[in-house]
Amino acid sequence: MSGAFPSAAEIAAGVRDGRLSPVRVVQAALDRIAALDPGLNCFTGLRAEEALAEAQALDAGDCRKPLAGVPFAVKNLFDVQGVTTLAGSALLAGRPPAQRDAAMVERLRAAGAILIGQLNMDEFAYGFSTENAHHGITANPHDPGRIAGGSSGGSAASVAAGLVPLALGSDTNGSIRVPASLCGVFGLKPSFGRLSRRGAFPFVHSLDHVGPFARSVADLALCYDAMQGPDAEDPALVDRAAEPVSPALDAPLRPLRVGVLGGWFRHGADAQALSAVQRVADGLARAGASVREASLNGAEAARSAAFCITAAEGGALHLPTLRTDADRYDPAVRDRLIAGAMLPAAVTARAQRVRAVFRAEAAAVLEHFDILLAPATPCAAVPRGAATMLLDGQQVPARANLGLHTQPISFIGLPVLSVPAQSETDALPIGVQLIGAPWAERTLFEAAFRLERDGVSVCRAPGALS
Repeated sequence: MSGAFPSAAEIAAGVRDGRLSPVRVVQAALDRIAALDPGLNCFTGLRAEEALAEAQALDAGDCRKPLAGVPFAVKNLFDVQGVTTLAGSALLAGRPPAQRDAAMVERLRAAGAILIGQLNMDEFAYGFSTENAHHGITANPHDPGRIAGGSSGGSAASVAAGLVPLALGSDTNGSIRVPASLCGVFGLKPSFGRLSRRGAFPFVHSLDHVGPFARSVADLALCYDAMQGPDAEDPALVDRAAEPVSPALDAPLRPLRVGVLGGWFRHGADAQALSAVQRVADGLARAGASVREASLNGAEAARSAAFCITAAEGGALHLPTLRTDADRYDPAVRDRLIAGAMLPAAVTARAQRVRAVFRAEAAAVLEHFDILLAPATPCAAVPRGAATMLLDGQQVPARANLGLHTQPISFIGLPVLSVPAQSETDALPIGVQLIGAPWAERTLFEAAFRLERDGVSVCRAPGALS
């Protein structure tokens, strides 16, 4: 292999035609992890011996699978057979190992991918920074003095640093899109009900999504296509035929109607975030899209309602353990869960009514647009340990407000593909959300592929690691 960042597509093609040995691919990933992860803290567990053994078996077996020999890693809330699922906590460390892989881990391994290990996250996925009280802080590969974002920070940072070409994360309020933005990689939050969550430790059942990270749109598509399919064990999964997106990437781009969201989706966004959105809008216009301003009313109320539902459902899930083992939680997470468990039922009922109204509002807007654009984060990565950040001239809590523009969208289950959109002069990466109607992932991939091809959305190698 040449270069530090071989793509999943290149690895799989090389393994299929015999140019690459799966064992060499896995060993190269393990060597890079050994060299770089002590300074990044992406991994909480490695499967070095198991991964090498699986690579040897693949070398002697069927190498024609779509992800043959591709290393991947997963946020440590995904079950891995024989490993205790931590979900970023110390509390779960004494539990028995998982008896089987999570559905998405099973599917990637069935496609020939090789699981390298588990990745750091905010405890129980309740945060946007991956500053974990038990497992340490995951550093941003572009500037190790800054956060990677969260709660899937280990996943985004491991891909950005070239430790693995693919990683899995989860997104409840923005936990794929925020770290994808801050680490400068592609990340997909699919439609709610599109991918099975079986075997992923829950946070908020009515908001949880799972999805992939990658350094290219083609790799993201390969991963997403391998993950689709029915699963009777996730009651939220919609019984819908798989809709592969990889074949669509090279097709001519049909004329798209693109709306640039204003109002709440400009609120708090700094100059870099707004410039990134404009750069993506201009890129899509050059590719033939019609682009105009769009409004999505009710986003601020939707975000507030999302906070309430998150706190209430998360608090209810953890209440039995909080009663007996509260001192074993990260204090910042514990206090929010306790507060959520104490919310009156009337508050969550009203939040659900807001949700229904906002879902209808978004559906009406998406009758006129194929894609909506919004910042993925209001700014680039903040320094590690920063309690506050500057938004519209005011200091506000950093952990809560990095999801300013993502929460209203996950609240109603829309698919979103976060694309990196930093300029040549930006020191730090930042991302833009491509938002579609339910089940419109293919449209998002088509647009993202054109943006990447035209140099608008590019995953750049971290200068801090060069």
